[in-house]
Amino acid sequence: MITLVLGGARSGKSLVAERLAARCPPPVTYLATLAVGEDAELGLRVAAHRARRPAAWCTLEVASGLPDALRRLAGTALVDSLGAWLAGHEGLAVDTDGLCAALLARAGDTVLVSDEVGLGVHPSSEVGRHFRDALGSLNQAVAAVADRVLLVVAGRVLTLASAEDG
Repeated sequence: MITLVLGGARSGKSLVAERLAARCPPPVTYLATLAVGEDAELGLRVAAHRARRPAAWCTLEVASGLPDALRRLAGTALVDSLGAWLAGHEGLAVDTDGLCAALLARAGDTVLVSDEVGLGVHPSSEVGRHFRDALGSLNQAVAAVADRVLLVVAGRVLTLASAEDG
């Protein structure tokens, strides 16, 4: 089962994804796509995420190589997040086709977290618009192969219909 969990900043999307992954068969591997660096505030957020995850979960940092990591894993995979993965690549160039192929080839469940960027303020910079467009396209590609897409708003979860249903 491939589940894409979308939401805005502080919507609760990561917590929802963690709860979904906890209900899937073990082992669970958390694929962290963000390189924290020297940002103290971001470091505190990452620490809070780590603290609420079960001790039995393995964490892999995959700022690059996400499709390969997914292909190698057994069990359940939780990817948090596609936006950080995209932002970490030069020119926002990621292997979307490779990611989708890896998702479809996995035997285990996969839960992916991503930011819904189409509901916010229109970015005022060219790089902001490029990121919004690139993440929107990546989200659409992953949603097309996902079995389930959820939208989290203020901690509430909405199940989205597929394009064929709409």
